[in-house]
Amino acid sequence: MILKNEKKTYLIFGISKGLGKAITKSLPNENDEVFGISRSKPNYLTEKPNVTWISTDLSNPKNSAEIIKENIGNRKIDYFIYNVGIWESNAFTEKYSFEENSELEIANIINTNITSCILNIKSVIENLKQSENAKIILIGSTWGLDNHNGKEVTFSATKFALRGIVHSLRENLREYKIGVSIVNLGYLATEFENGENIETVIEQTDGKLIPLQDVIGALKFIISTSNASCVKEINMPAMNDFNL
Repeated sequence: MILKNEKKTYLIFGISKGLGKAITKSLPNENDEVFGISRSKPNYLTEKPNVTWISTDLSNPKNSAEIIKENIGNRKIDYFIYNVGIWESNAFTEKYSFEENSELEIANIINTNITSCILNIKSVIENLKQSENAKIILIGSTWGLDNHNGKEVTFSATKFALRGIVHSLRENLREYKIGVSIVNLGYLATEFENGENIETVIEQTDGKLIPLQDVIGALKFIISTSNASCVKEINMPAMNDFNL
């Protein structure tokens, strides 16, 4: 279990906006140390002196992993949260066409969503081993679950791949009692701040989008578990999401 006064170290990817911003602002305590990854520096970090911002482009996996590791050094990492997921330029629209996706775009999505994830995890395993209750949490998608009805081929392929990483990585890290989890999310209400009244979010989205507070609650549950448990997957579509 988490001790409230015990300083923890977070490595959080994709902190510039949306869910990553909500995670950075809501999950760590003010006494915790946070390494936040994004290409551009978020304005809200002026309110978060405990966040060390690291700028890197995850579409260049080897280079980004080296930059992040160099900044972290040998520090302990308690929580590794990979909140990254780019998609095709015409995704989630009626104009989507797999045939029109360029080879460059496809490779970029795979590098950012998958290759960078694998290389960054590999680069900080020794940091995670220093924690008594380390957690690796990947933010997945309902596009990575069986029998969804989305058409986005490359995005879906990368989200299925994240689930494969979780299941196999757990077997590699079992002896170190490092928990490996994935949270498969549906559409998020990212246009609302995490502090927005949750009833307002539900009312204005007709229950079709997941309030960010619910996701933060799921993440808090995962990191609250002891190293005797492993939360492998949490599937979280919106109540009125019929993609599954």
